[in-house]
Amino acid sequence: MRQNPSFAMTDVGEIRRLIDLNPWVTLISQTDDGLIASHYAVMLDDTRDDLTIVGHVGRPDDAILGLGDRELLVVVQGPHGYITPRWYGDVPAVPTWNFVTAHLSGIPELLSSEENLRVLERLVEHFEGHGDDARGLYALPNDAAFVERLERGTVGFRLTPTRVTAKRKLSQNRSAEVVDTIIEGLTAEGRHELSAEMRRAADARVRP
Repeated sequence: MRQNPSFAMTDVGEIRRLIDLNPWVTLISQTDDGLIASHYAVMLDDTRDDLTIVGHVGRPDDAILGLGDRELLVVVQGPHGYITPRWYGDVPAVPTWNFVTAHLSGIPELLSSEENLRVLERLVEHFEGHGDDARGLYALPNDAAFVERLERGTVGFRLTPTRVTAKRKLSQNRSAEVVDTIIEGLTAEGRHELSAEMRRAADARVRP
């Protein structure tokens, strides 16, 4: 991803927030047969405060991706959307696309069965939530034997990226008045995730 200093996102806390809010990622690997892409959910490693992520793939995706042997590119996609030039006012302008995304690259470490089980349990707990009807990984009718068979069909991994490129292109090159107009337009169209992200970024720019 080509970087532009005006749109660079370098704050680790902001990138962690992006990953936490957008766990469904694209895993890309260069193989002997060409580029391969898979899609899985990941989470931040709860034992670290950096950009280390953990997740799993189903067999045989581990072999197809060369997991643990080759560099893996993880693409995290945040809110994004079309921006019409109507919102710029009566000036020459063309459409653009606003977005927030991060690329994490590195050679992942394969997890042991015990570590993989812990990650699987965390994933289920995270997405199930803590409501009265939440169904954990080991909740009946699942039992330990069933879960162990499930684990054997997956390969867990931990990736501490050696290269990170993160970009937040949210009309930072426009005036505050134009940004407000874009946010209002997005909100009126029901595109609340992108409008909220733009408002958050705009507020951070003016914060002393």
